[in-house]
Amino acid sequence: MEEANQSVVSEFIILGLCDSWDLQAFFLVTFSSLYLITVLGNIFIVVLIVTDLHLHSPMYFLLANLSFIDFCLSSVSTPKIITDFLKENKIISFVGCMCQIFFGHFFGGAEMVLLVSMAYDRYVAICKPLHYSSIMDRHVCIGLVMTSWIIGFLHSVSQLVLIVKLPFCGPRELDSFFCDIPLVIKLACMDTSILEILINADSGVLATICFILLLISYSHILFTVCHSTDGASKALSTCTAHITVVVLFFGPCIFIYLWPVSITWVDKFLLCFMQSSQLS
Repeated sequence: MEEANQSVVSEFIILGLCDSWDLQAFFLVTFSSLYLITVLGNIFIVVLIVTDLHLHSPMYFLLANLSFIDFCLSSVSTPKIITDFLKENKIISFVGCMCQIFFGHFFGGAEMVLLVSMAYDRYVAICKPLHYSSIMDRHVCIGLVMTSWIIGFLHSVSQLVLIVKLPFCGPRELDSFFCDIPLVIKLACMDTSILEILINADSGVLATICFILLLISYSHILFTVCHSTDGASKALSTCTAHITVVVLFFGPCIFIYLWPVSITWVDKFLLCFMQSSQLS
């Protein structure tokens, strides 16, 4: 009887942020503007770094890759979110939902590791300036970028394997505006408590390791800057933007995946903030 109630899910219904058309119009303009700025800004950064020979350095090489990942990450779900603001019935196919999850975690995981690589680059530049050229050579830079893509891919595959074969039955409504694992597994017609632990552990381990490495790098940088009389302000200025990106990226992730209490309006607010921080 239990097997009879289970069916192959072909699509999910997305409830969206709100029911008010006025608010949806506001979000449409906001998300469209941010997405356009993000796409044009990241493309401009990549093109500028590639074409300007003066910017062919490890720091800008990593920045170009970060801009490319940001462009990809913001394009995973935002176009669908924007078009859904124009629709009364918001539907996403099962394959489309799985693709959002896969590429979201793929680019998200890659960005986490790349942020650590950029922090390591700043650590070497500020703490070991005389050895910077020999340490951060072309092969090391390429290796750091490839490592970020490989870890992001493995992280995404490990997440998708856990949910793609889940049995779904009953309501197919996602109380959000895009697909993500914590929302999808709630619709499975089975006990997912162990699965949730495994998924949170997977994301948590990656995020925690990256965050600890970031703290170590910037602790060394701040220690060096505080004991240096020359170039302190210049050194800090090269790190300020990077630290801001780290806070905006890791902040929502920590609350969404590690906060024990699930409150619908809080979850939506944090998801919205995470999308906005990706677009920023």
